[in-house]
Amino acid sequence: MDDAAPIAGEASGGGRRGRADRGGGAAARRAARTGGGPGTQQTFIKRQIKVYEVLDEEGLALIENNADTVLEEVGIEFRDDPEALELWKNAGADVKGSRVHFPRGLPRSLLRTAPSQFMQHARNPERSVQIGGNATVFAPVYGPPFVRDLDGNRRYATIEDFRNFVKLAYMAPSIHHSGGTVCEPVDVPVNKRHLDMVHAHIKYSDKPFMGSVTAPERAQDTVDMCKILFGEEFIQNNTVLTSLINANSPMVFDDTMLGALKVYARNNQACIVTPFILAGAMSPVTVAGTLTQVLAEVLAGAALTQLVRPGAPVLFGTFASSISMQSGAPTFGTPEPSLVSYGAAQLARRLGLPFRTGGSLCASKIPDAQAAYESANTLNSTLLAGANFVLHSAGWLEGGLASCYEKFMMDVDQLGMAQKLAQGVDLSENGQAMDAIRQVGPGSHFLGCDHTQANFQTAFYRSTVADNNSFEQWEAEGRKTAPQRANELARRWLETYEAPPLDPGIEDGINDFIAKKKESMPDAFT
Repeated sequence: MDDAAPIAGEASGGGRRGRADRGGGAAARRAARTGGGPGTQQTFIKRQIKVYEVLDEEGLALIENNADTVLEEVGIEFRDDPEALELWKNAGADVKGSRVHFPRGLPRSLLRTAPSQFMQHARNPERSVQIGGNATVFAPVYGPPFVRDLDGNRRYATIEDFRNFVKLAYMAPSIHHSGGTVCEPVDVPVNKRHLDMVHAHIKYSDKPFMGSVTAPERAQDTVDMCKILFGEEFIQNNTVLTSLINANSPMVFDDTMLGALKVYARNNQACIVTPFILAGAMSPVTVAGTLTQVLAEVLAGAALTQLVRPGAPVLFGTFASSISMQSGAPTFGTPEPSLVSYGAAQLARRLGLPFRTGGSLCASKIPDAQAAYESANTLNSTLLAGANFVLHSAGWLEGGLASCYEKFMMDVDQLGMAQKLAQGVDLSENGQAMDAIRQVGPGSHFLGCDHTQANFQTAFYRSTVADNNSFEQWEAEGRKTAPQRANELARRWLETYEAPPLDPGIEDGINDFIAKKKESMPDAFT
């Protein structure tokens, strides 16, 4: 189960990889203002603002010491994976059954070989993204079995929905990554759907994407498809995939996740080791207790990647929210998970690993005020924490049970604003605007001055969804709500979508691979 579920390297790509012609003109100028429509693409955010920190040196040392104590005294279970247990035994850990107890400092010492930042290459080199450092990469929602469609229906997701969300993410300048399981297409057999999902990311987008983790053999299929797309030698020396490896919190890694982790690590592909925590159920109810457990679980899982292949890229991930102590239901946008994100980001930086957290999370069933407030609270803390990879950036609804088209478009708009905020304050000569102040002087206005005329097209972020017109104009245009405007925008994007070019020989090779794989196995829906 991936963390959408509620309780219940540097070389140039070059070669054969296709490039999409994104064009310029009016669309590019509009995108520069809004960050929310088809047009000029920023490959990732280069943050120019400082991170926000909640723990001082004493607090960080305390959490780290407590996590080492957990690893030493309590241990972590690696279930049904003799190879992982043998790797830990040979590394000097105390292995008793499936429980591994770690000498203090062992996981941390192993992680010295992991890169602090790396490039994830896209099939279009212009779309490749930096993971780590001052970079932030936004990726869409991951994992929901349901969709809320453009006709207002809540229903099970299909492969057509999956392709639609890939197309929307491809068209959105404020989304830098195609993501992974943008929804779960239940109309395709479980044992075959990973092939169609990876194919959709390859065919309908030229941004980087994530690999399947629902079985080790499905992870291997993802790697094999990327060998066709990029070339085997290239992927052994560069990272073209990220993968979501969830800890089965508290303090367990199961054989499915461990099997996928080993496949990706052996092939030099990135694992996002992420405890999936709803505090109060899967971790203590306190922020410090949850941070202790998160760090212990990440240290154990991330260090395993280095036992498999030293130097393999790995991310410090956390998905931490809370539950209602009255009903047990997951809650989002509350203060405590934000504190966990801030603290975990500090711990990741001290460990020297890229950090993943956050998104646009909410528990609301529809794209309403609750969804907006909760998503904004989560996204703001994610950006200010300095997250490097942000899953669930757009489209998340209903505690992760549903991918919503309208929410996706509303979130894309907010991501554009976050991108603008991350640029910080322009202190160039143009940014200081002294010529404007001198030209206008006291008592006049700046609307017609030369500086305003030269900068008005890109001066302020212009929302693609919000209505800032007069009441009379809003009324004359149909009294539309934000979800209604988002609905129209999604329909317009899908109607005008054009697929990025893909080398026909590569496409034929991937299609042949998928056909042979499907022929070799009977359909299985469980």
